[in-house]
Formats: sequence, structure tokens, C-alpha cells
Amino acid sequence: MPFAELLEVVGSTGRFQIVHVTLLCIPVLMMASHNLLQNFVASVPYHYCSAHTNLSQSQLSPEETLLITVPKDQRGEPQKCQRYITPQWDLLPKNGTSSSREQGDIQDGLDIELQGCTDGWLYNLTDRSSTIISDWDLVCDLRSLKEMGQTVYMGGVLVGALFFGVLSDRYGRRILLLVSNLLMAVSGTCASFSNSFSLFCLFRFGCGMALSGLGLNTFSLIVEWIPTRVRTAVGTITGYSYTVGQLVLAVLAYFIRDWRWLTLAVSLPFYVFFLVSWWFHESSRWLVLNHKPEAAIKNLKSVAKFNGRSKEAEKIDVKMLHESMKKEMSGSRGSYTVLDLFRTPTMRTMTISLSAVWLSTSFAYYGLAMDLQKFGVDIYVIQVIFGAVDIPAKVIMSVCMSVLGRRPSQCGALIIAGVTILINVLVPIDKQTLRTCLAVLGKGCLAASFNCCYLYSGELFPTIIRQNGMGVVSMMARMGAMVAPMVLLTGDYLPWLPGIIYGGAPIISGVAGIFLPETLGSPLPDTIQDVEDMGSGRRSKMAPKEAIGLQDTQADLLKQPA
Repeated sequence: MPFAELLEVVGSTGRFQIVHVTLLCIPVLMMASHNLLQNFVASVPYHYCSAHTNLSQSQLSPEETLLITVPKDQRGEPQKCQRYITPQWDLLPKNGTSSSREQGDIQDGLDIELQGCTDGWLYNLTDRSSTIISDWDLVCDLRSLKEMGQTVYMGGVLVGALFFGVLSDRYGRRILLLVSNLLMAVSGTCASFSNSFSLFCLFRFGCGMALSGLGLNTFSLIVEWIPTRVRTAVGTITGYSYTVGQLVLAVLAYFIRDWRWLTLAVSLPFYVFFLVSWWFHESSRWLVLNHKPEAAIKNLKSVAKFNGRSKEAEKIDVKMLHESMKKEMSGSRGSYTVLDLFRTPTMRTMTISLSAVWLSTSFAYYGLAMDLQKFGVDIYVIQVIFGAVDIPAKVIMSVCMSVLGRRPSQCGALIIAGVTILINVLVPIDKQTLRTCLAVLGKGCLAASFNCCYLYSGELFPTIIRQNGMGVVSMMARMGAMVAPMVLLTGDYLPWLPGIIYGGAPIISGVAGIFLPETLGSPLPDTIQDVEDMGSGRRSKMAPKEAIGLQDTQADLLKQPA
């Protein structure tokens, strides 16, 4: 019997699967919190230069001290990075009358020397009691370090994907899941107690690595213990766990205003997840493919006992296991490399186009999701809105993929997202409601694009090289996430430039997606020749039995943007 039928013998949708999937989905909530944590721990409070030290004993009010210490910018707000070299006493009102000289005169040619904030900064901490910005003065000349911190974290996600991906295939999913949970817990805890920005970045890099390990091994353990017919539903549930996690972060951040306690709050649960992970069963599929049939049989019988089907499992033996996994074992003997993704015309075009789609989707997604302060809306409210929009976006995308097809859905989501971001560049800054609505629409389209590209890519790459293909495009997505924070720095020179870049990238990749073959109603390609035939139009309609096989790739929806 095939392995799917073997799984039915021990109970494919029994109590074990329900508990197993539930326990694996819960950590996904906190994974979303770590992914978007920087929105709160690195929020930039309103700030300006501290007063001169010789004013500390003066009888001036804070408003008067600010008036004679810090010049105003063109909007009439105190400048953030400059102050007068000496206090300008003549700016104070005299005998109830206005000063003979206004601060605005400095912009009108009055020669008053300025200097940087040599005595530090004062921060308005009414919204958050502390952030890494206020603790380590990451403002003015050091403001680029804020984006650098998120880039370092995303670099950890990239390295973790390469590191844990290789190790999980060699040593198993369960042990790497244990390591990832412990690494996330320890790294997050150490990050919350860091006494320097360098140490904070180091431990956040560790959190990024752990996030990749958690995502990869959670995905594998879920899909390898459930039958094909429920993978789409389970994938949707897991995907929405990430969405709910964005809402959980907003609630935690609202009640925990100190960045250290917030970082600790989203890290401590992983100690519990680490302990719970000892209960998980290693994938029997992986055990058989790695020549450990006895351990595979032990796990299968344990699952059968949990599901109340011990008698049915008694007939499972090594011979039956090898027979059920014959196809998978023969298919794993081929030697293919990443270079095979570029050897033939259709494979080459497909790989390049998909790489562009993944890179731009992740790039624009994190460009929007990691800069919530710019919309001028309460940061907690905007986090909830940005998280909630994923719910209808994923539903609409699922319908479009089934009715219109994968290619128009993918291209349409990217182009609409890019257009909304570009329109936002033209909207005046004071039109905050309109700017927020456009940003939410764009973010929803990008979330929908993620929903599509996981499934679409799994259907396009042939079975013999699917893992290599998914690895390449996933790596491109993580590169996009790394670059996204740094693009924000270009706004210091041209305020409209980040919006142009964030909006232009999805449009270009949406056009590139037109060159991808359509997969709706087509059988999954098994070989590179199947892909070449599909690209040239020589493809067959899906047979009824093959329709079941196509559902396997929908399990890729379990993965989340990282």
C-alpha cells in the first residue's frame, strides 16, 4: 500500500493530528511577533537636543529653555539634531511683550551659529516608556542604525534558512525544531537584557536564525503527518495563525510599553514551546528515507495508540514500510543541483521570473510593514489594521486562483500593490486617512501575493528539483526583506524616493510574471522535460486522480513571509 494508505491505518485525521497541528500552530503566533517586533522596540520618539549644561540650574521653564536652546525648522517644530552654540537669551519675552527677534529669523539670513546635540537628546516618551532609540541615542547621525538592526535580523533569517534547511534533511525535523525553540528563547532573552546596540543586533541575528528553523521544521512536521485531503485546510489555518500573531503583537505592545519587557514577553513562551516539542514525533517519512525503519514503525504505532487504533497498526512491519515508500525512495536517488534550474529555456525563464516575484513581494511587504510611524496614525491601531487586512486578502486570492488562474492572480496582486504605493507618493502628508487606506490596500495585495507565490512556485517546479527551486526563490524573498529597511534611508535625501522604489518593484515583477506558464488544471510536472513541454504549450489536462496530487502543493501555504 502507498504511504498515504499506511497513514490512514494509524489514523490520518485523529486526535493525534488535531493535537499535533494545534501545538505546532501556537508558536507561529509568536513568530509573527518577533518578525514585526522592531515596529515597537525601535519606534522613534519625538526628540530634540538637550539644553546647555549651564542652564541646568536656571529658573527657566522647560518651554523657555527649549525656546532659547533649539532653533525651529521650516514647520515651526524644534529641530531634532541641532541647537544654538550659546543660549539665545534675547528670544525670551520681556515684560510680557514679544521678543524683538523671532526664531524664524535664523532662516532669514541671521547669522547664528549652530552645533550638534553635544549634550545628548531629550525624548518625549509618552507613547512608549523606552525604546532602543532612546536608550542608545540612535538618532541624527546614528539614525541609519535603526534600519541596520532590522537588516541584521533578516540576515539571520537568511542564514538560518540555509543552515537549518541542510541540517533538518540530515538530522531530522524534531531535533532541529527543539534547537530552534531553544535558540529563539535564549536569543530573545539575551536581546532584552543587552547593554549595547551591538549585542542587541547579535542576539536578534540569533532570533532570525531561529525563526527560519521554526518555520521550516514546523511546516515539515505538519504536512508529513496529515493526509493530502486536509492539507489545504490545515495550511489555511496555519497561515491565519501568523495573521492573528500580528494582532497579538499589537495587544502586547499596547500593554507593555518598555522595549526590554516587550522583547522578553515575546521570547519567554519559547521556553514552554521547547518543552512541548519533546512530545512531537519525528516524521516517519523522513525516518524511512534515512534508513531508520524501526524508529518509523515505533512512531507509527505510537500515533495509532493515540488515535485508538492500536490493533490496526499491529500488522505494520519493515517490509510494508519499504513497499509504501518505494516511489519516494526511487525519486530521491537522482542527482540534481541548483544549476539545473537554469540549463533549459523554460526552466531558466521560470526561475528568473519567480525570483523577481518573490524578491519584490517580500521587499515591498516589509517596506510597508516595518515603517508604520510614517502614516501619522496611532501605531497600535495601524498594526491591528495591517494585520487584519490579511484575512480578506487571502480569501479573495484563494477565490481568484481557483477562478481566474494562478498567473493573472499573481500578476494582478503585484501590479495593484505597486500602483497603490505609487499613488501614495502623490498624496499630501496631511491626508493621513487616505494615505493609510492606500497603504492598507497595498499591504493586503502583497499578503495575497505571498499566498499565491508559495502555491504557484510549488506547482511550477518539477518534483525532482522542487526543493532546490523553492530554496532559491525563498532566498530571494529573504534578500528582499534585508534590503527593504535600508531603502528607507534614501528618504533623507529625496522624501519621495522610497515610495517610488517600493511601488516600482512590484509592478516590474508583475510584468515579469506574465512569462510564467499557467498551472490551473494542469498536472504537476515531475521532470524538467515536463516543464519544457508545459512552457511550449504541450501539456495535458489533469486526470481526476492527479487532481488529488495537486492539493499537495497547497501545503506550501503553511509558510509565512520571512
